[in-house]
Amino acid sequence: MEPLADFLKPEECAEVDMALLSSKEKFSARLAIYALRVLKQISEERGLPVAEVTNGQVMDWIKNDESIKGSLELDASFENFFTNLVIASLRPLRQIATESGGAIEQLTVKQVVAWFEKDGKIRREQGTEAAFLDL
Repeated sequence: MEPLADFLKPEECAEVDMALLSSKEKFSARLAIYALRVLKQISEERGLPVAEVTNGQVMDWIKNDESIKGSLELDASFENFFTNLVIASLRPLRQIATESGGAIEQLTVKQVVAWFEKDGKIRREQGTEAAFLDL
């Protein structure tokens, strides 16, 4: 099982596992789902939109997340690294929200997984075309 699977609910893991994704895409999808949950919770607790959540608020959340504490040894460099991963997940989450015509707060796990499937398929097709053009 991938390390991020420990941070997801079983039904979230099942959704990702059923998707037609490469290992790298599954990792990215799992990270985005975890980030979505974290960002929604911080947003609700602070009473602000996800787009206004700061890196510091994410880092504080990570320091106190029981699923991380129970699975990993935390130090400042890991906290910074993992915070950056969560913040980086905002890019695809913003894109998914834009394409769905809603806010990040309204995204579902199914929408996130479907977007990663679509994106992965596009990337594979572009790779195939690029390889064909190199012949």
